Amino acid sequence: IHTEKGLIDIEAFEDGYISELRIKEGEMVQVGQVMAVISERTEKVEVTPAEIFASEESDGQTMVQETVKMEKKKFKASPLARNVAKELNVDLSMVAGSGPGGTIHKKDVEAAASKREAAPPEAPVKSPPKEKAAPEPAPSPEAKAEAKTPEREPAAAQIDPMRKAIADAMSRSNREIPHYYLESEIDMKPALNWLEKTNKTRSVKERVMPPILQIKAVANALGQVAELNGYWTEQGLEVKESIHIGFTISLRRGGLVIPAILHADTKSLDEIRVEFVDMVMRAREGHLRAAEVSSATTTITSLGERGARKVYGVIYPPQVSLIGFGKVYSTPRAINGAVGSRPVLTTVLAADHRATDGHTGSRFLEFLEDQFQNPENL
Repeated sequence: IHTEKGLIDIEAFEDGYISELRIKEGEMVQVGQVMAVISERTEKVEVTPAEIFASEESDGQTMVQETVKMEKKKFKASPLARNVAKELNVDLSMVAGSGPGGTIHKKDVEAAASKREAAPPEAPVKSPPKEKAAPEPAPSPEAKAEAKTPEREPAAAQIDPMRKAIADAMSRSNREIPHYYLESEIDMKPALNWLEKTNKTRSVKERVMPPILQIKAVANALGQVAELNGYWTEQGLEVKESIHIGFTISLRRGGLVIPAILHADTKSLDEIRVEFVDMVMRAREGHLRAAEVSSATTTITSLGERGARKVYGVIYPPQVSLIGFGKVYSTPRAINGAVGSRPVLTTVLAADHRATDGHTGSRFLEFLEDQFQNPENL
């Protein structure tokens, strides 16, 4: 499903086979609308594409034919690849997929389009020479004035649906949420030493990355300060028992999504690591699940190693908090009476002043710093 928040997969929770399609590809669907009927029979239902769409009106015949053609071609393509192929006018049947089982991804479509553009143009077919027509008399000055037309107004730029959704949410946030910000410089020496020691015994694929520590540390701190884990509604603060940590992921084609690690407080670092890597890959291929993009109870925005030192985030409504992590940098600090260079992570808490105040936010940052000082407890 292509939503304003990006491409997501709708997961079916019942076993069976599709016996009827209620909508066509490209059709706008309302929330709660039935899209397909799944047969309750345990054996496979042998239904041809033509039979599935038999109930559609006559203008659906083209789609039936396209569906039959697609079955004959036997190719697989991600939803994002199909969208890009439509935009670039690329025939997917002529594209070699690089994914598992020959699945076509966005990069495969773009490569095919580049090859097509790089190919030499076909020689134009020469038309037979036309007989010269008699020259027309030159127009008078009055005719020239009448023929002159005003210049065209430039077409209005089309706003990307995802960027529009982000703009709407951020505008609402700035308009409705009275933000307050608290920042803390966290000594990351214990956490980085622990990461280095732990990862020496692991393969490259199993190494624990800093974002994994951030997600777990925030989840544990929210377990101590629950007021920052919830939504602001018309009835006031609604504290959520489950802790779902949203994590901002920048997309290569532009924009961002904020899928959530569900129940992060109950999961181990390794469980979070596996889910996080899988989630990032699916986010960039357009395969997020609906629950992942709609369930976050707070959000982390992390700028990584090449980002700025600090970030003042904007709360994503109806959430009441956002935690911003800058890049780790070295700075002089006094440790046990001696000055030395230490790696520091600036953490900025953005919170909704309708729901909490500075005292609550300060308690949260204290618990969060304690998590990084004792990483073995994570």
